[in-house]
Amino acid sequence: MTDQTTASVSEASTKIAELTRQLQSSSEKKQLQVIPELVSTGAAGLEVLMEFLKEQSNPANLTAGVVYQALYDADTPSTREFLQNHFPTGVVPLRSEGGIDYTTLQQLLVKQDFLAADRLTLEKLCELAGSTALQRKWLYFSEVDNFPIADLQTINTLWLIHSQGKFGFSVQRELWLSLSKNWEKLWPKIGWKTGNNWTRYPNEFTWDLSAPRGHLPLSNQLRGVRVIASLLSHPAWTTKSEN
Repeated sequence: MTDQTTASVSEASTKIAELTRQLQSSSEKKQLQVIPELVSTGAAGLEVLMEFLKEQSNPANLTAGVVYQALYDADTPSTREFLQNHFPTGVVPLRSEGGIDYTTLQQLLVKQDFLAADRLTLEKLCELAGSTALQRKWLYFSEVDNFPIADLQTINTLWLIHSQGKFGFSVQRELWLSLSKNWEKLWPKIGWKTGNNWTRYPNEFTWDLSAPRGHLPLSNQLRGVRVIASLLSHPAWTTKSEN
């Protein structure tokens, strides 16, 4: 090994050590910046990310979610084996009081297939409401009021974790409250309306992370605001999650 190669290896090792330190001890914002840098270093960086994820006592947080996503996207034999062995159903506990299976929703969100995930989210909400809602394929606001807290938190956490914190009912609620619950200000803020024109489904919506915060998941605002008002006012957002 030449002196130049030795120096290069040493430099890479020092860089990974520093990135590892930042991942373990920095703020969430800094951690999120460090993750792609570690991915760019190759196998050694992926090893650090796998170790970090394995050590999380509660992996249903934003940093762990982005690490999971990075390992999934890396798609190497070692990352595939690691995720299958340690996180076969992802980092979000798929809790349901209604006995509903959220595995497919988790898989779609990990694949960043936000259009399919959005459609499935509505289906799962109708499933929560019962067979009549499933048949009609939309919700009454009174049905939303009776949704189990655990199920709404599971759906929301899946969206939140797999969108780098951009999407989810809790994000929409945060924006709605910041606008003093003014719907006419919320619609353009989340990209559901431009001027007097509603965004047309599905082609005018943005199905990737370039969308505005709170853009997804959708609610049928054309039926009025009562369903989304019930969703954003649900006790799920003021009750501590058991995740």
